[in-house]
Amino acid sequence: MSLKTERLILRRWEDGDAGSLYEYAKGPDVGPIAGWPAHRSVEESRDVIRNVFQGREAYAVCLKDDNRAIGAVELKLNGHAGLTGRDDECELGYWLGKPFWGRGIVPEAAGELLRHAFEDIGMTRVWAGWYEGNARSKRVLEKCGFRYHRRAEGVDVPLLREKRTCHVSGITADQWYWDRMYDAARAVQNARKISAYVEAGGVAAAVLSSSGKIYTGVCVDTCSALGICAERSALFHTEIY
Repeated sequence: MSLKTERLILRRWEDGDAGSLYEYAKGPDVGPIAGWPAHRSVEESRDVIRNVFQGREAYAVCLKDDNRAIGAVELKLNGHAGLTGRDDECELGYWLGKPFWGRGIVPEAAGELLRHAFEDIGMTRVWAGWYEGNARSKRVLEKCGFRYHRRAEGVDVPLLREKRTCHVSGITADQWYWDRMYDAARAVQNARKISAYVEAGGVAAAVLSSSGKIYTGVCVDTCSALGICAERSALFHTEIY
């Protein structure tokens, strides 16, 4: 199974990705800040692929133009997640090779996994955490709409044999759908004067159908009673009409 975005392919890990994984996971700025040691060999990276990256929702992050693994993103389901014990909740994890930092790749990959979590596999909430000082990870979650939840002191980091301060954020399905609806409505809002008697776009609305599709509409104001509100305009675009 694979997922796609505008620039990325998220696919299952393969043994042949070991060389690429090692190239980006050996850097001292990548793993340790996320809680795992830098890889020391291609063989170690291959072992990680075979024994760690085999979760049901674990994906290699690849650019579409070459399909080469440059990072990882995963929804850790119940039994493998450290932040929840519910079947309808999961935990988001991610990292990216340093040469690709600053391009918005992780928010793009994480955003697609959130869509997958809520639309395809029925999650009601997704959790994520970052360690104190990992400002990049914090920013990714903010861009994806996560809400800050709590701070935990003295959290074990077993792979590095140390303790750290961890920050936890989460986003519910309702919050995710609301953010999408808000963005969709703002995208079509465009106040304009059509004529001396008609104005449109000053108010925009979004409607979420039972199929998960979002429909939008804007108001049309006239000098008579023939105008239409944004909500009704959005409803006119749905599949029920």
